[in-house]
Amino acid sequence: MKQFTAGPNETGVRLSRFVQKVTSNLPSSLLHKSFRNRRIKVNGKRAAEDYRLCEGDLIELYLNDEFFPAPQPEKKHPHSGHRRLKVVYEDNNIALLYKPVHILCHSDRTQDANLVDWFVDYLIEKGEYKPAGGSPFRPALCNRLDRGTEGIVLAAKTYTALRDATALVREDLLTKKYLCIVKGCPPEGVHTAYLFKEEAKNRVRIFRRPSEGRKEIVTGVHLLENKAGLSLCEVTLFTGRTHQIRAHLAFLGSPLLGDRKYGDEALNALYPKQRDQLLCAVSLGFSKEISPENSLAYLAGKQFTLTESSVAHFWNETIR
Repeated sequence: MKQFTAGPNETGVRLSRFVQKVTSNLPSSLLHKSFRNRRIKVNGKRAAEDYRLCEGDLIELYLNDEFFPAPQPEKKHPHSGHRRLKVVYEDNNIALLYKPVHILCHSDRTQDANLVDWFVDYLIEKGEYKPAGGSPFRPALCNRLDRGTEGIVLAAKTYTALRDATALVREDLLTKKYLCIVKGCPPEGVHTAYLFKEEAKNRVRIFRRPSEGRKEIVTGVHLLENKAGLSLCEVTLFTGRTHQIRAHLAFLGSPLLGDRKYGDEALNALYPKQRDQLLCAVSLGFSKEISPENSLAYLAGKQFTLTESSVAHFWNETIR
């Protein structure tokens, strides 16, 4: 039998999900059977699979030891560069992190450096996260950016913050603005189109009209400056789809400079050293309409903006 005490990061977590997190290779059939046979208890009493944990709950799991992994402290990641981590804003619940170009948001098969591992190591060093403490929760990112895109990423320190931040993303209560350099002079205003993702190619196509499998996208474009046949634009995402800005601006006739997937080859050839799309998530704002019941309601109406970016630097120093 193993015992766990629910902490702040387990508040609101479904009991069955908690059990799955703290066990290893536990068949779903045995999980359901254990609930029926009262081998899973909360505060000494039988509990349902859909019970939501409260801080301080004592969870007792009468399961064989083979289903519990040996506790191991989380090691520093081999490519960790958390000392280079730039924090735009931070409180007890969330952090707004700056993701540089070429840094992944999450780990992949290449095992290259990634932002979430930097964040975890940063919190371990600060003493705000203890992976060996028995909690199944791990600090996480609430949104992501392409590898070749820089800018602000929202990260959660607690389970409650992750749940509520994800709700804000889902309910479109976050305003995301981007800075980019594009070909020509794109049409200003709010543009609606329809996006279809080709999963096998990790590529999207944009259409004017809706059809089966196409998802609506809404993108706002504001021209800041124009020179040398290029434009510096502020783009507002009203929907968040894969490659939305890159593909939508290309569809509008103004692909991003440096974009190797949706860009203009002849234009990119004029700037051979620029190997990535010049796109930066420069601002993140929280809607005034956030429900008071959301734990992040104290951020309602606040906006956070980067003071500098490589996109702005490229525009000021390279484009003449």
